[in-house]
Amino acid sequence: MRLKNRTLSGAIALIIALPGLAQAEDFYQKTRGYRVEPEPDPLTYVRNLSKTPLKQFRDIEWLDVGLEFRTRYEYRENDYRPSVPTSKFRNDPDNVWLLRTRGYIGVKNILDPLRFAIEFQDSRSYGSLYETTNAEVNSMDIIQGYGEFYFDHALGNNRPLSIRFGRHSLELLDRRLIGNNQFRNTTNNFEGFRVHFGKKQNDWDLDTFALQPVDRLKYKFDQPDEDTWIYGGVLSLKQWSDYVTIQPYFLGRKQNGDPTNAVAANRKPDLDIYAPGLRVYGVFGETQAWDFDTNINKQFGRFGTLSGTTQTLQQHDALAYSIELGYTLDHDWKPRFSAYFGYGTGDNNNADKVNQRFDAFYGFNQPWSRNDYFSWDNIIAPKVRTEFTPYKDVRIDMGYNLYWEESETGGWNRANIRDTTGKSGSFLGHEFDIRMRHTLNKFVEWSLSYAHFTPGGFTTSQAKATGPFTTEPSNFFYWEVTINPFGDGKL
Repeated sequence: MRLKNRTLSGAIALIIALPGLAQAEDFYQKTRGYRVEPEPDPLTYVRNLSKTPLKQFRDIEWLDVGLEFRTRYEYRENDYRPSVPTSKFRNDPDNVWLLRTRGYIGVKNILDPLRFAIEFQDSRSYGSLYETTNAEVNSMDIIQGYGEFYFDHALGNNRPLSIRFGRHSLELLDRRLIGNNQFRNTTNNFEGFRVHFGKKQNDWDLDTFALQPVDRLKYKFDQPDEDTWIYGGVLSLKQWSDYVTIQPYFLGRKQNGDPTNAVAANRKPDLDIYAPGLRVYGVFGETQAWDFDTNINKQFGRFGTLSGTTQTLQQHDALAYSIELGYTLDHDWKPRFSAYFGYGTGDNNNADKVNQRFDAFYGFNQPWSRNDYFSWDNIIAPKVRTEFTPYKDVRIDMGYNLYWEESETGGWNRANIRDTTGKSGSFLGHEFDIRMRHTLNKFVEWSLSYAHFTPGGFTTSQAKATGPFTTEPSNFFYWEVTINPFGDGKL
């Protein structure tokens, strides 16, 4: 009888504890989509001090540290990105060394609810024939510097409330709209407020923010753009995350224009864009070998254009979506094959009162093109890709991409080419890329990559008609080494 009572009381205790246990479970599942998994917070190069090779600090779990050195050699031939400030295209081959050093210190737990973090970064470029931009150079600046009130169980067991204020880097959804751009030598960041209800391990969380983008100044301390705000929220529903994660979201971008500024470079139009969307990703099939990642976004609002100091306000009406479907074979190399289709509207007519060009906000462009030629606007982009791991620490991926303009009169934004007559057609070109990454040891990772872009009818006809850029294919090769003195975080 005593045994039965103990069993019964144990069962009752377990039932009472079940809601708390459910909240302690990690519901978060990563996407298998190509280069669309957001960076974690803190970033991947950051380690908890207790998990570094420094044995004397094994008991210090309240301090996160990070230190990373990255060197990349790039060779570009017939580059289709316009140079600064002439907007002429880069016909002469370029050899450039890009150096990036960054460090991070974050304090948590010991002073709760108060937490804080600071991250610095130094980005430099050497050897280029062309004038550098703030995509390559941003000397010694603060990327993140924020305080945070973190209430561990404010919304229930293991469901925190976080209120963060200051300078942040930020990645959301599939990184195509908000990303810190880890591949580029410099980093997107923002200043303002971020309130996070729950955390990504919970069965649901809501991440909200109101931020000003930071203007990267190559040799001066970066400053926020006080005329521009991005704001919104992402709700992540993960109750069924073994199969599907659902993320309804809303983003907004507001720019207070200054069309009559005496300095022409400082003139800007008014902008007020609302962008609701839905992202859904997950796996399916009996063995969960199939995976998918989809995102759709509808934009509306108003869009200003400038002619001298005269501003014209247009209606903004744009749409974009992306669909990726993958399949992973049951093989030692873990090969994944995927097909992708991306679509973003372009502006049909400069003279009408409607702007249809999709606003890519502050997105990460590498999923579109290894050359970094395209973004999520005026684009139709199907591609196929394969990824595999032939050895334990070696990863290889390769892909073939095709690019069309959605609007023949909308122009290729990243290359600053536009045919307002639409007579040049819409085919921009096609690209092949391949990349190999190797983890040499717990401190060093290196990679090699090559991409070949062949211009299409639109691109070559514009080159022949207007010059001065080339009609030849472009080649992009890079070799990169990343060193983390704190190791891989695994003891």
